[in-house]
Amino acid sequence: MNRAIENLSRRRFLQAGGGLTLGFVLPAALAAEAGPGKAGSGLAAPVAFEPNAFLRIGTDDRVTVISKHLEMGQGTYTGLATLVAEELDAAWAQVRVEGAPADASRYNNLFWGKAQGTGGSTAMANSWEQMRKAGAAGRAMLVAAAADAWQVPAAEIDVADGVVRHSPSRRSARFGELAEAAARLPVPNEVRLKSPAEFKLIGKRIPRKDSIAKSTGRATFTQDVQLPGLLVAVVAHPPRFGATVASFDASAAKAIAGVDDVVAIPQGVAVLARDTWSAKKGRDALAVTWDDSKAYRKGSDEILAEYRAMAATPGLAARSDGDAEAALGAAAQVLEASYDFPYLAHAAMEPMNCVVRLGADGCEVWNGEQMHTGDQFALAGLFGLPPEKVTIHMLYAGGSFGRRACKDSDYVLECAQIVKAIGGRAPVKLVWLREDDMKAGYYRPMFHHALRGGIDADGHIVGWHHRLVGQSILTGSPFEKMLVKDGIDQVSVEGAANLPYAIPNLRVELHTPSDNPVPVLWWRSVGSTHTAVSTETFFDELSAAAGRDPVETRLSLLGAHPRHAAVLKLAADKGGWGTPLAPRAGLRRGRGIAVHESFNSFVAQVAEVSVAADGALKVDRVVCAVDCGTAINPDNIRAQVEGGIGFALAALLHGEITLADGVVQQDNFDGYPVLRINEMPQIEVHIVASTAAPTGIGEPGVPPLAPAVMNAIAAATGRRIYRLPIDTAALAA
Repeated sequence: MNRAIENLSRRRFLQAGGGLTLGFVLPAALAAEAGPGKAGSGLAAPVAFEPNAFLRIGTDDRVTVISKHLEMGQGTYTGLATLVAEELDAAWAQVRVEGAPADASRYNNLFWGKAQGTGGSTAMANSWEQMRKAGAAGRAMLVAAAADAWQVPAAEIDVADGVVRHSPSRRSARFGELAEAAARLPVPNEVRLKSPAEFKLIGKRIPRKDSIAKSTGRATFTQDVQLPGLLVAVVAHPPRFGATVASFDASAAKAIAGVDDVVAIPQGVAVLARDTWSAKKGRDALAVTWDDSKAYRKGSDEILAEYRAMAATPGLAARSDGDAEAALGAAAQVLEASYDFPYLAHAAMEPMNCVVRLGADGCEVWNGEQMHTGDQFALAGLFGLPPEKVTIHMLYAGGSFGRRACKDSDYVLECAQIVKAIGGRAPVKLVWLREDDMKAGYYRPMFHHALRGGIDADGHIVGWHHRLVGQSILTGSPFEKMLVKDGIDQVSVEGAANLPYAIPNLRVELHTPSDNPVPVLWWRSVGSTHTAVSTETFFDELSAAAGRDPVETRLSLLGAHPRHAAVLKLAADKGGWGTPLAPRAGLRRGRGIAVHESFNSFVAQVAEVSVAADGALKVDRVVCAVDCGTAINPDNIRAQVEGGIGFALAALLHGEITLADGVVQQDNFDGYPVLRINEMPQIEVHIVASTAAPTGIGEPGVPPLAPAVMNAIAAATGRRIYRLPIDTAALAA
């Protein structure tokens, strides 16, 4: 097929006989100009020609949106397609979505500079203008093509539902009929974007683009990938972090039917077979002697004891307003509280997996890819290839919660190490079983918080001192230069160092232990997973000590933060704050509230709980108010908030990874339960109407849940919770 690349008006577009392709990387200050390249998963249906960026319109009327962000259940494909289709005026049914390849020159996350990836609840926020402009330019070019063909003014032409119309002459054409002509036109320098009053798709409930494929089994996940000669690998990992292989005997493993090979890699010993079950049986039969001479041997209790000792000494200042020590010394009443947070696993539905093929022309990867640029460069370094020779096909992922965005490219490199160990003679599918993911993965860091608060004689909070102790996620990672400042890991203190309350004397300090090798990683809502809990429950405790209503106390200190105040008021109103809960025989009932900002979104939640005489806890209802800017798809926002509430509730009730003599004690869902359907509360989600640019939504629903529930428990029982997960036996009457 004849293709020619033209560069017009600082934009690039692809001409061909089969349709129209547009690519934008906007704003120019944040990203490089687009260029030609290969997109797609390698599994898509045949197309007229290959795209160069975000939009393809074929002669078959199909509109294909190229998503630079991973779809892992959070609705990214639907959201990005909505932005393009809105400005293009396409019919929703004609729109398809395709995952982009790893190519940061065209598909970078605009908030991350020159890196491509999905995370930090940035997918919609960084794409909001970029994708709309791509759609608007496509519309303008289709209109121009029609105006030229019909010899009519472009201003007289309308577009709706994938059809271009000139009403005065009663002429019309489908997108596909105009695609070839439009491809020959220059990409406009400037495009007009719709006002919110003109939106037909944005802000409306429309079907998700991945629902049918996933519900019918047609969606392609890593486990579905089959290649000629493919071998499946399962790895025996050391039982302790820092341990290595001393020796191994592969004879019994190789005797298992279907086992092809057994190889040593830096991460352990890999068993390769024709299928997953044979590889798993081969690993079970493998005899490995581990060298524990440099292994980490501490248990959770020892780590926590060290953290508590560190919390008794000054840390590095993350924030210091006024003189917190002096204010506490002069306060009429001082309260102290300490909180303990365990390691947490991500426990995504789909454990880690990856397919890697090495050939003469480079390396090819298939997986639910979340950190395109980091993984591409890591693989290029391992194989001695230029990064452009590492092709990544982004497939669907069955959840992540931060796990697939590994700063160390761990499981991707592990698969590549296996391919390298066998000389690249076969493509390899690495499969982590649930036990591998639970015992040899990455975790939300363990943290200890120590807080002191002072109240004056009039019940005002006059002093606040907050000291945190926990491992840094960022130190030693490629993100350290950007997000570790003056020794402070910014994600460790987010939600604490930016506490919104107008407390005149406030200090936040951080200790970062440096001798703990337990691998840690961001976990859905990262630092806010623990900072929201400690700050919002301690604030409630101070309010109670002052004899004041917790909502009124918060509002009195949120004058400079109107969006916090707005969601707080909305949640309180919809949650019936101030009205008594209906009594239930034999149960103590309570209502609690919390508000938190994360990922530039504002969420308040009211929780209602019932506590039985034996301490059994039931979260009955959660009412949530959320301000995340423009609601691209309200139904998806509600789904994300509901999912976040369930995710947070699982951690509150059950989540805990513990170590004993350096060995992780949990290995599956029997020891690390996720939330069961009977534990899910009734949920109401109220979205604040807004015309502001969209902000994050995948994670912000998580932080307020635990403190709202814990405050409700205090209201019901008079008892405060300082350690998670909740020990319900301690709530017995």
